[in-house]
Amino acid sequence: MYSNFILSILSGISIIFTFPIFSIFWLAWFCLVPFFVSIYSLNPKDAFKSGVIFGIFYFFGTQYWIYHSINHYGGVPLIISFLVVFLLCLYESLYTGIFGAVICWFIKKNNIPLSWIAPPIWCCLEYLRGHLFTGFPWSIIGYTQTPMLSIIQITDITGIYGISFLIIMINSLFTEVYLYIKSYYKIFPLKSILFTSFIFISVLSYGYYRLNSFQISERNWCKQKYEYKTVKVSLIQGNIDQSIKWDKRYQKDVIQIYKNLTKKAIQDGTDLVIWPETALPFYFGYNKLLTEDIKNFVKNISVPLLTGTPLIKNYTKNNIYVSNSAILINKDGNMTMVYDKIHLVPFGEYIPLKEVLFFIDRLVEGVGNFIKGDDFTIFKIGNWNLFTIICYEAIFPELVRSFHNADMIVNITNDAWFGKTSGPYQHFEIAKVRAVENRLPLVRVANTGISGVVNIKGEVVLKTQLFKKEYLNVNVKLSKYFSFYRKYGDIFIFFNLLFLAILVYKRRFK
Repeated sequence: MYSNFILSILSGISIIFTFPIFSIFWLAWFCLVPFFVSIYSLNPKDAFKSGVIFGIFYFFGTQYWIYHSINHYGGVPLIISFLVVFLLCLYESLYTGIFGAVICWFIKKNNIPLSWIAPPIWCCLEYLRGHLFTGFPWSIIGYTQTPMLSIIQITDITGIYGISFLIIMINSLFTEVYLYIKSYYKIFPLKSILFTSFIFISVLSYGYYRLNSFQISERNWCKQKYEYKTVKVSLIQGNIDQSIKWDKRYQKDVIQIYKNLTKKAIQDGTDLVIWPETALPFYFGYNKLLTEDIKNFVKNISVPLLTGTPLIKNYTKNNIYVSNSAILINKDGNMTMVYDKIHLVPFGEYIPLKEVLFFIDRLVEGVGNFIKGDDFTIFKIGNWNLFTIICYEAIFPELVRSFHNADMIVNITNDAWFGKTSGPYQHFEIAKVRAVENRLPLVRVANTGISGVVNIKGEVVLKTQLFKKEYLNVNVKLSKYFSFYRKYGDIFIFFNLLFLAILVYKRRFK
């Protein structure tokens, strides 16, 4: 049995290298084979253990960077910081443990090929992990394929879970072939080979078709159903050290950095200037002096400014209640629209189940008690629209698709919390998929990077480096295209659940 656990560890370590910063994406197509082989000969109880062991290495190796926020900015000792991350990963490993146990049960009780049953179970559990207890859909295996543009095009139908489905299916097929060679399978898995090949070729064909159709529409858009318009945006990456950001002694210096970068950026002309999440180190509207200073600056440059800022929503004698917001200041210096972050960071911006977990404080220092918004605000600039997602809201596909009637996605974030870890790289790759799923260009502006622009095909038009003060002027092609995923959401998961329900029903009927 211990040899089976070693195989699970091998898969858990291998999968780490498929994610940024290593990004050995092709390894994802077979790195789970040792894990699948390990659970084949086990009973469901031991397969659960094997799945948990696999998950601990998988999730800790791809999410270790969380310790940086807790340790550097929360003042939590290093060992305790890693323990907190380990406990999170242990929870997430329950999903891979359940996966192992359920797969084992199906293999023992039903004559169903692994490549038919493993993908829908994996996808449903990934979906559940992204929703249960506020959800944390990080380290979804489908994100390993962001460098493969022809593969990720299918996400405009299936969402990111379609890529996970394909990866698990191919890993399952390789496992079946290996088990046949080792004489565990008595029948050659021809059906699995044909079925998996059909799915893989279909996904590739769709990807090439989509990429080619968008290229044609760009050259001759008037004859296509896709509508394109180009706007120029300026991305301002201030690279403000998180340790001094809320120090009042540096308030004016921080603001001046953004002003100076903006003045340089607008020399070539621009339609919109974007500053990152909480770029304003004060309560906009509450601090009258600094608020007027920002309004006058925007009025003088005569270019609309979209920026992140905390806004006071309410206050008592002992507490200040604020929102993590994005505001639009028009070229006349007036604040015209506000978006309040809807999905807050648990234990970072709020304490879930605070009545029960009253003894726990937030793990990182903040600027107040955050409260969430509930409006999917669309920012109108002239005759085009955009919506803003703040920080890790970009990892929630269903939240992003809930904004309607927009031509562009703007993701403002402050990845300084992650330090020089793999976190910012993973965060950027995740955001890229939202552009393809919704067929909307994505503009990402981060305090310390990575800032950049991704077009509707998932191509990175331009991006910055980490921890650099710089700006980008980019021409962004807007799109009126409304993707299947954006319209219908995670219907792909519904069909996976339906397939599994039918199998269970048939089993009980027998």
